[in-house]
Amino acid sequence: MADKATQITGLLAPTVEALGLELVGVEYLPAPGSAVLRLYIDVPEADAANGRMVGIEDCESVSREVSAQLDVEDPISVHYTLEVSSPGVDRPLFTAPQFARFVGEEAKVTLKLPQDGRRRLQGRIVAVEGDVVRMEVEGIGGQPLAIDIAIGNVEKARLVPDWVALGYAPQKESKGRGKAAKAPKKNTQPKPAGSNPSEAE
Repeated sequence: MADKATQITGLLAPTVEALGLELVGVEYLPAPGSAVLRLYIDVPEADAANGRMVGIEDCESVSREVSAQLDVEDPISVHYTLEVSSPGVDRPLFTAPQFARFVGEEAKVTLKLPQDGRRRLQGRIVAVEGDVVRMEVEGIGGQPLAIDIAIGNVEKARLVPDWVALGYAPQKESKGRGKAAKAPKKNTQPKPAGSNPSEAE
């Protein structure tokens, strides 16, 4: 996590918690003459277990309180855009406890410094010990490979949604779907002579 994002996280976390919410993490995205400050908020884990979810009202409340605090504290010297949202199904991961919460899930991780020649990893979160995350990724020849990652070397990380478990996986097309039905062929054979009563002798 960038130093500016770390600073802002420490500054705003108590404000978000006072609203009965959790500040999952902060992304600070600078650009020439401007920046984007993105806050991810969630309900406490105990409330989530009871079915509570982040709503638009929660995002609006956090945006109002945080904007007022940032105006006073002024940690960002350039013009910036504030965005507040829930984590979503591809939830970002910022801390070791957040990785630990989702042990067994799959994640995509971008590293600050390469490990085993890689900066981008995708695999299953196996365990978390202190500030070290162990992931199982695909190694040479498709064999599973365990990699230990220091949380300080994580540039960004997100869960990979299990679309099948979420019920969003595309359904397979049934056999024959999309084929046009054939129209019955007309009988073009000539009628035998005398088949029409009016033609009978």
